[in-house]
Amino acid sequence: MSLRVNISKLARGVFLNRPRLWRNFTQRTPQDGGGNTGSASGGGSTINVPSQKVVTPLPPLSEPLDNLQDVQYASVTQEQNTTHVTTLSNGLRVASESRFGQFCTIGVVIDSGARYEVAYPNGVSHFLEKLAFQSTENYPDKDNILKELERHGGICDCQSSRDTFIYAASVDSRGLESVTRILADVVLRPTLQLDEIDIARQTILFELESLKMRPEQDLILTDMIHAAAYRDNTLGFPKLCPESNAPLIDRSTLLSYLKLHHTPSRMVVAGVGVPHDELVRHVEKYFVDTPTTWGSENIKTKGPNAADTSLALYTGGSKIEECEIPIYAAAGLPELAHVVIGLEGCSHRDPDFIPACVLNIMMGGGGSFSAGGPGKGMYTRLYTNVLNRFHWMYSATAFNHAYNDSGIFCIHASAPPSHVRGMVEVLTKELVTMATCPGEQELRRAKTQLQSMLLMNLEARPVVFEDIGRQVLSTGHRKRPEDFIREIEQIRSEDIMRFAKKLLSSKVALAARGEIKGIPNIEDIQSGLGHGEGRLPNSRRLSLFR
Repeated sequence: MSLRVNISKLARGVFLNRPRLWRNFTQRTPQDGGGNTGSASGGGSTINVPSQKVVTPLPPLSEPLDNLQDVQYASVTQEQNTTHVTTLSNGLRVASESRFGQFCTIGVVIDSGARYEVAYPNGVSHFLEKLAFQSTENYPDKDNILKELERHGGICDCQSSRDTFIYAASVDSRGLESVTRILADVVLRPTLQLDEIDIARQTILFELESLKMRPEQDLILTDMIHAAAYRDNTLGFPKLCPESNAPLIDRSTLLSYLKLHHTPSRMVVAGVGVPHDELVRHVEKYFVDTPTTWGSENIKTKGPNAADTSLALYTGGSKIEECEIPIYAAAGLPELAHVVIGLEGCSHRDPDFIPACVLNIMMGGGGSFSAGGPGKGMYTRLYTNVLNRFHWMYSATAFNHAYNDSGIFCIHASAPPSHVRGMVEVLTKELVTMATCPGEQELRRAKTQLQSMLLMNLEARPVVFEDIGRQVLSTGHRKRPEDFIREIEQIRSEDIMRFAKKLLSSKVALAARGEIKGIPNIEDIQSGLGHGEGRLPNSRRLSLFR
């Protein structure tokens, strides 16, 4: 049986009877003798009218509770703001800071890295990073280490940079002695078995091959701009192991390097959320009183007899590689050419380090398709002056690489190969514009953003550990975040302009990769930086629409 409805007749009836239907809707029908309770004034509608019925016996949150004690808030003591540093008999430094919580982070920060590989095949640090937390004298294989860490709810990690090597673990505070023993074994007593070295070699070769197949070029270009800026010395040595060097690095090479660089005077054991005296006691037991692998095996040094102490020498220059770069097939983006232009910056111990950081935030940048906002750089110069104006620019980001004795300030950008020359002209102009006086609001925004980034990062315990370890390794003490906040606040427009002019007076470093046939030579870029408007020789005025 079907029900047939005449829609047009029904609609006409509703239209003709709409006054009567509206009255019936707005008048409340009494239910259970409820009268007009809950109705609107003068009518029967209860739409958006709060109910007066009591739904809970508890008092409302709008009224204060009776007989409550005064609130006592936690306060920070001087002890909690102090970083304790102890130097042991063999020169090893132990630094720690108390932190509320059940878990702690401890690790070893070592003055080691790619910059010290002058007498070794480049890539030793890359191998050691892959061999971290493998078999040691007291732990036959990696599984034993992981099981011991899991017993205390812990995780471990190893990271290397150009001038620092870090081994770290986060565990329950009750496992402090156990994780200290693990770190001592991993750093000082690795067995470096032949099968582990072979696996590390295969992993590195696979990693190098996968990097060539990825559209992201950040890691490769970072190595290239350092190689151009510090040609054949210290910071110019590659962080990634060259493919040709992978077969040359063996156990003897690794142990020779460890013997000279994993020494007590080049190490800091840092901890966050641990009692300092207890940490010192465990470090003395496992780092001082127990011999190392290269000491017990009487390893003969293969190469130099001392670690390299050379200072970084900024040379400037170019490193260009013409090749095909994979594309983002799923995103439908074209093939991109990548260019990095760098200038000599400053070390993190230089008085200009804070102005350099503020300038870096002011330049900012990112990708054209990244989700942004005021806190993600949408008001920075590389967004407003570059990405928002030139539709063919796909990314432009400023970087400030600072080390113990030098630094490099650079901009990395990408665009289709047909716009390589225009991309270089845009970057050159922006570098020259750095020396102009920043607006008051622009400077205020950059300083506030840098301060907030600093404080938000230091809320994480592993970041505090790394900050303590790096600072104590470099200067012997830790500078408090309040000191950095105060120094950032004191930066003026004149400081930014002075540092920018200092940058522009240095030699240019250029790195480029992809289809880059039309790229200007480094002499033209150097000439453009000396031009008041950043114009390259024989350059045409840039068009926003071509």
